[in-house]
Amino acid sequence: MGRQVSSWITHRWGKWPVLVVLVGLLLGLGLAFGTKLSDVQRNEASSFLPADAQSTRVIERASRFADPDVLPAIVLLVRDGGARPQDLQRLVALKSELATVPEVTGDVVGPIPSRDGEAAELVVNLRVDADAGLERLPDAVQELRDLAEKDADGAEVYVAGPAALGADQAQAFAGIDGILLLAAVSVVVVMLLLTYRSPVLWVIPLFCGVLSVFAAQGVVYLLAKHAGLTVNGQSAGILSVLVLGAGIDYALLIVARYREELRNTADRHEAMAHALHRAAPAVLASGSTVVVGLLCLLLAQMQATAGLGPVAAAGIVVALVTMLGLLPVLLVVSGRWVFWPFVPHHGDPQPAEDGVWGRVGRRIAHRPRAVWAVTTLLLAVFTVGLVQLDANGLSDAEQFTTEQPSIVAEGKLAEHFPGGAGSPVQVVVDAAHVDDAAAALQDVRGIAPDSVSRPVVRGDVGYVEGTLEAAPDSRAAFDTIDRARDAMADVPGDPLVGGTTAINHDVQEASAADTRLIIPVVLLAVLLILGVLLRSVMAPIVLLVTVVLSFGAALGISALVFRHLFGFGGTDSSFPLYAFVFLVALGIDYNIFLMTRVREESLVHGTRRGALVGLAATGGVITSAGLVLAGTFAALGSLPIVFLAELGFAVALGVLLDTLVVRSVLVTALTLDLGRWMWWPSALFRTDGGHATSTGHAVTHHVADAAHPAEPVTGHDSPEHRA
Repeated sequence: MGRQVSSWITHRWGKWPVLVVLVGLLLGLGLAFGTKLSDVQRNEASSFLPADAQSTRVIERASRFADPDVLPAIVLLVRDGGARPQDLQRLVALKSELATVPEVTGDVVGPIPSRDGEAAELVVNLRVDADAGLERLPDAVQELRDLAEKDADGAEVYVAGPAALGADQAQAFAGIDGILLLAAVSVVVVMLLLTYRSPVLWVIPLFCGVLSVFAAQGVVYLLAKHAGLTVNGQSAGILSVLVLGAGIDYALLIVARYREELRNTADRHEAMAHALHRAAPAVLASGSTVVVGLLCLLLAQMQATAGLGPVAAAGIVVALVTMLGLLPVLLVVSGRWVFWPFVPHHGDPQPAEDGVWGRVGRRIAHRPRAVWAVTTLLLAVFTVGLVQLDANGLSDAEQFTTEQPSIVAEGKLAEHFPGGAGSPVQVVVDAAHVDDAAAALQDVRGIAPDSVSRPVVRGDVGYVEGTLEAAPDSRAAFDTIDRARDAMADVPGDPLVGGTTAINHDVQEASAADTRLIIPVVLLAVLLILGVLLRSVMAPIVLLVTVVLSFGAALGISALVFRHLFGFGGTDSSFPLYAFVFLVALGIDYNIFLMTRVREESLVHGTRRGALVGLAATGGVITSAGLVLAGTFAALGSLPIVFLAELGFAVALGVLLDTLVVRSVLVTALTLDLGRWMWWPSALFRTDGGHATSTGHAVTHHVADAAHPAEPVTGHDSPEHRA
């Protein structure tokens, strides 16, 4: 950020209009639009799928046969030893009672007895209002359950099928924004109190962080309402955590630099201007890296993944505006007393090199090559755990961290009826060839032969469906979908295979393809940004390798924990991509915070001493930032959704590795060992902070000298200030 801009923001009089405009803008966005974000969320299957997937096209073409807003529910009655005649009579009477539920549409089908005689079922269709989303579904399913349990006379009663599963999913996501924000705010409050040890200071970053969350929700609402952006419950929840965590990270860096400048400058307005001038480039660079990395998700086939990119990127932009505009103004308006009881006064010594990270740096400096070699080996060992990572998708039962009624009901249904009951395989084809499609479907191994329906024709489209023999969320069912599609390839008339199982299968295939495409693109984008920021070729490569190594170690450890500690059945196929984007984009932040300071100090002290001064100066704030971000992402574990719990754990672990090991130990050791070569081929490589020989090569500082760096040159003592 230029001196003129930073001085204008924190000017003695100019700060007031900045304060009024930013508070009015951010508060207005939050109050007017942020509260409406749930109104534009799209949680139906078609909003997640690739637009050209077979199952997506089936949803569109089959709408004249099966309303896409209608979900089937199966009311199941089970009596050990065999169903009684009065049980079937009770189900007949129940049909008229179920029809009174407002969401029930069409005829209630049944009762259908099982072959073993121990169960019978009713098939009920529930209409999910597109405007209300899934919010009403849990209540509707509960009404079905209550009516079925009445007068059951000791029989077991369950509600299964897609409607029941959707109800449990809606219940799990209910209030996701509020739950996550409350959990994340609690973590942030504790961390800020521990970091600042002040009863007052923490309020300002927290206020800015929460305000940026609500403003970001308002911006995303406007984009969804007027620009066609896809938002769902999952991306809305991640938005809150990401904006709060990243925003507080930026705030910590700015506050730390401001406190440093207050010791060098008598006037707090001038101190903040200096702090912004020096800290803003690192904050903008790290924020831009996150934004670019997230926007790479636009290349995804999955609409939900592609939608998350701009949703989260918009949130980061709002966080940047808030922390670079509103936060500095509030700090300047508040005065020095806000740091009480540890108020920084003009002339106070800088404590950085006497702290923990100063001592860590001096220890690393004795044998930097051995330190980075051992650290790299340990991280590489942890990556071996990746062989335990099963990213082939989760079954319905494996999607939740707690037992759900729909999953229990699905298990009971599978005991007495074909595994795919309630989730038929759907085939749409040109009307002239519907009989051929029906015959081909009947011959597919894995489709119950007597379950294939009579073909139906409406207009120029024909429709037929069949029941899977295997559970609809199983690998065997996915294989049956593949066989059905292979069989349909020989049928003319552009036949398409869809249904719930086909949807899940297409999701897994598209997610895997997205991972293979987007990860290299993100790496390249981050590499280019680092090259521009650090004006070097070597440093970006080194930093990117360390972050990728950290990502591999985090996922390796996570895979072991998921399987052997948490007992999860695997991970969603999109998990590696989500974890990679967040860990690389956010993990590189801390390297940017460190290396921009190291480069600044290297211009004065040379690279080796600059590395130690930079670590000492930024170590505390980056550690605090990492703990805050890890804590906010760990809040995702408060939801009973396995995917979010796994993502929160992996990102939190990866951030801690980046903060405590990769940035503080590995990067510092590599910088000390490489010295001026870290900046190759820039001018700093040739001069190494001005300590150049007559041949143009920098003088190498002895490690012993590097282990005892001089006081960092900051404030009025720096060449910039003297100028």
